[in-house]
Parts: sequence; structure tokens; C-alpha cells
Amino acid sequence: QVQLAESGGGLVQAGGSLRLSCAASGRTFSTYGRGWFRQTPGKERDFVAVMSWSPARIIYADSVKGRFTLSRDNAKNTVYLQMNSLKPEDTAVYYCADLRRGVPWGSIGTTSSYANWGLGTQVTVSS
Repeated sequence: QVQLAESGGGLVQAGGSLRLSCAASGRTFSTYGRGWFRQTPGKERDFVAVMSWSPARIIYADSVKGRFTLSRDNAKNTVYLQMNSLKPEDTAVYYCADLRRGVPWGSIGTTSSYANWGLGTQVTVSS
């Protein structure tokens, strides 16, 4: 079993930056990638970005492309989401999760393609 823990959220002004971390513990060798989603009250959890281990591939949602960047520190079993040029509409609880084995690339944007969800970290962007 893998446990994921997000951190790095907070309050930032529009145009600012935050770096979120998703640290994994447990059977990390059994995972296939790591994704980020975000959710606002009363709405569904929306796909933000995903990184697969093999083949190495990164996909971003159109809404964050060019502003958010995924990176990985293998030694720390941690994936980072660098968020720049933040906008008020980026305000949400951000969750990370593990990509399930064998997920078709066309399904990487659905929550059912992921497991081991973290508890989330709040990001608030003020205007």
C-alpha cells in the first residue's frame, strides 16, 4: 500500500507562485505515475496534470498549460507541482494520487484511473 501526502498549499496573490509537494511512503515501487487534481466546493474533482514513470510522459490540463510544471525527486519519492502566474480561478483543494496500472492514455483525466488519494492541500489565490 502507498500513502500520499500533499503539502505546500496556502494563500497567494494573483500572479504569484506556489510549489505543491506530493510525498509517497510505503510500496512506492508498485506505482506507475502520479497525478494532480483539484476540486472546489460543489464541483467535481478536475484533472490538473499527470506524470507517468514508464514511458516517461507528462500531460497538463489546458487550463494550466504553460503555468504549471511537474517534476520528480526519486530519492525523496516526491512529485512537485510548481504553479506560476496563479489566477483566482486556480483556487481549490489540490489532491495527488497514483496512476493505476494499464490506464489508457485517453483516460488519464478521470478520477477512476487513480488510487491512493491524499487528503489534499488548500490553495487560495486572491485577486
